Amino acid sequence: MQHKQAGQRFANDLNIVSLISVGKHPQSGRERRAEQDGRAVELGMSLCSGSSSQGQLTVLHAGDPQQQALRSYAGMGLNSIRVLEMDPSADAIASLSDYLKQHGPDIVLAGVRAESGESSGMVPYQLAEQLGWPLVPRIADIVSVEGGVAEILQALPRGQRRALKVRLPFVASVDNAAQEARQSAFGPASRAEMDLQSTSATTDVVRDEWSEAPARKRPKRLKMVKAKTAAERFKAATAKAQGDGGKVMKNEPAAEQAQAIFDLLLEEGVLR
Repeated sequence: MQHKQAGQRFANDLNIVSLISVGKHPQSGRERRAEQDGRAVELGMSLCSGSSSQGQLTVLHAGDPQQQALRSYAGMGLNSIRVLEMDPSADAIASLSDYLKQHGPDIVLAGVRAESGESSGMVPYQLAEQLGWPLVPRIADIVSVEGGVAEILQALPRGQRRALKVRLPFVASVDNAAQEARQSAFGPASRAEMDLQSTSATTDVVRDEWSEAPARKRPKRLKMVKAKTAAERFKAATAKAQGDGGKVMKNEPAAEQAQAIFDLLLEEGVLR
C-alpha cells in the first residue's frame, strides 16, 4: 500500500528504471555520458532518495557492457548498472520491452533522444506502445507520487512549465530543463558492478543497410523578395534587416534596465 507521510513527496515503494545510452561529445566526437540520460538518472536517484524506505532504482543499458562511457553513470554514486548484453547492430526495443514487462517498474525514464546512433528520439514512444503505457514527453521534474498518481512538471518553450497528473505505470522522456546530473567520481565509477544479463536480440536488418556520414551544414534559406522592378530588388538586397522589436539600453540607469527586463518577462508569460 502506498502512502505519503508528512514532509515526503514520494511513495515509499517506487520501482524506477532509468535507461542510459552512450553519448557523444558534439565537438570532439568522444564517447561520454549522454546529457539527457544523465538527467534521467539524476531524477531517478532523487525520486528514490525522497522516501523513508529507499525506492528501487535500476539503471539499464542495452548494448556493449565494455563501453567506458557507462562508468560515467556509475560515478554518480551507483552500486551497479544492469546491462542487457547484445550486439551493437541488434534492435534494443524488443529486449528492453521484454525486460520491462518481466520486472514491471512504476516509472521508466529516458532522455528525449540519444547522442549517437539513429538519434531518432523514438525509443520512449516505441517502449510505451509495446507496454501499453502512457508516455509523458519532455518532463522537467516529478513533483510527487501519491496513491498511484504522479504529479509532473512538463517543460515548455520559453522556460514555462505545465503541471500534469498521470497514473502509474508510465514512460517519460527527460528534457534538458530537468536537474543537471551530478559530477561523476572516479572511485565509485571504478567500483560499480556491471550486472550482465543475456538476451535474445534480433539484428536490425533495415539499419544494416544504412550508411552514416558526418552531417553537413545546411545552406541558409534566402528571403523571398516580392519586387517587380530592378530598383526594388536592389533595395531589398541591400537594405539593412530590421528587428521585429526590442530596445537597446546602454546608458540608462540599472533600475530602469532591470524594470525593462521584468516587464518583458511579464509580457512573455515567464513570470506571473
